[in-house]
Amino acid sequence: MSEKTLYQKLQNIHKKVPYIQKSQQASQYSYAGSSDVLGTIHGLMDEEKLILIPQITNKNTETSQNRKGSTVIFTELMMTMTWVNSDNPDEKLECQWYAQGIDTAGEKGVGKALTYGEKYFLLKFFNVATDDLDPDAFQENVKAQKAPELINDEQKKTLKELFNSMASVTKTPIEKVSKAYLKKVNSDSIEKLQEDTAIGLIELVTNQLNKQTEKAGK
Repeated sequence: MSEKTLYQKLQNIHKKVPYIQKSQQASQYSYAGSSDVLGTIHGLMDEEKLILIPQITNKNTETSQNRKGSTVIFTELMMTMTWVNSDNPDEKLECQWYAQGIDTAGEKGVGKALTYGEKYFLLKFFNVATDDLDPDAFQENVKAQKAPELINDEQKKTLKELFNSMASVTKTPIEKVSKAYLKKVNSDSIEKLQEDTAIGLIELVTNQLNKQTEKAGK
């Protein structure tokens, strides 16, 4: 079996982390802390043997005074976040990123910017949601937003065979049989049926066909 590529490994992590619940509380809002994000994604990175290397490419600081007269240092970082495939270190993916941090002491501005930068890079790179919904509610919401699955080829074949059998047993033209059943589910074509509707219709026709067959055999 061939080794997974860097993109395949990243896709695996993307698939496994659709949501991170906000567990940290500020005065007026909740948020997903760095420990929440890194704790969730770090283990998956290890499983996939991926390394994320942050590199500062440019730095800018601005100093101002707050209302209390304390010095506030605003730090901006331009960064390159590099994914490395440990199984094949030559395989890399570089992403440009921006981070910022605010500090009143002065020595922590860069550290805060790096911490926040890494957290938000991971959240945005993997399209991770951090809604206030609990994980189960989030998953249900995702399912509700997805387009319904259409009938598959096997279901189409089954329905056509059932319609044909029903037409034969009842001595009714197959066009009339299929039209009547499709009308029951507010459709004019097998091709337009949703997967769930097709399953229900197959069950309905099967049950009625069994009854018709028993009646014809008496």
